[in-house]
Amino acid sequence: MPVPKRKMSRSNTRNRRAQWKATVPTLVTCDRCRSEKLPHIACPTCGTYAKRQVTNP
Repeated sequence: MPVPKRKMSRSNTRNRRAQWKATVPTLVTCDRCRSEKLPHIACPTCGTYAKRQVTNP
């Protein structure tokens, strides 16, 4: 199994880890109640999905 020959410096380690970024989730508006929700998921406010009532609010 390969092993690093030299110790990686702090600056190189931090530069490598700087690429790990969290992305903001995309939100869409609900057709019924106009609240923000995740796409392809039932609305947590009114309980509708694809213009049908699927859960109790």
